Amino acid sequence: MIAHVGPVPVEEVLLPVVTSGAAGLAVARGRLQLRLEQMLFASSRRDPTATTLAASDADEPEELSVKTTLRMKRTYEAPAQRVFDAWTSPEVMRRWWHAERDWETSEAEVDLRVGGAIRVVMRDPGEGVEHGGGGHYTVVDPPHRLAFTWTWDDVPHETLIEIEFEESDGSTEVRFTHSSLLDEEMVRSHEGGWGRCFDNLERTLAAGD
Repeated sequence: MIAHVGPVPVEEVLLPVVTSGAAGLAVARGRLQLRLEQMLFASSRRDPTATTLAASDADEPEELSVKTTLRMKRTYEAPAQRVFDAWTSPEVMRRWWHAERDWETSEAEVDLRVGGAIRVVMRDPGEGVEHGGGGHYTVVDPPHRLAFTWTWDDVPHETLIEIEFEESDGSTEVRFTHSSLLDEEMVRSHEGGWGRCFDNLERTLAAGD
């Protein structure tokens, strides 16, 4: 049975220290941009195998109606259940969920049920710095769909990640959507990091892990 819970609106998740209206949005954007530039998603490299589309949310106020959604596609030479498991098994997640090939995933926690928690911490061994985030599952429908909220530890802004898995002839197309990012610049900065994570996942699946 498919369970579904809607995402929390952007305006409800900004911390109280952020002022309201246009000024508050500017502060939040600036804070998120600085943090992302300091951590894993600073690179603007595009993944040539990924399909990206920025979209607007018509239900948001005009000042928030910006391009805030990242969409990517990847096809893996593995059955859908195996790819789904790679997104939900802490042991497997530690092998691929990091934004650079030489990084590590020092922590991966999963409570695979609607409302259950997900948490991932990536570590840059060269700098000795960790970057963590997490959220709660809103859709769990193995091996077809998965969705969860996502918030970086140091950024007071909740986003939503939605993943669809479609198997055909032993291969699986993954359609990945990361929405409620603050603006188009945030979409572009996340694209590089997720693309490298997906490269790691491809190597992990190819290795038979």
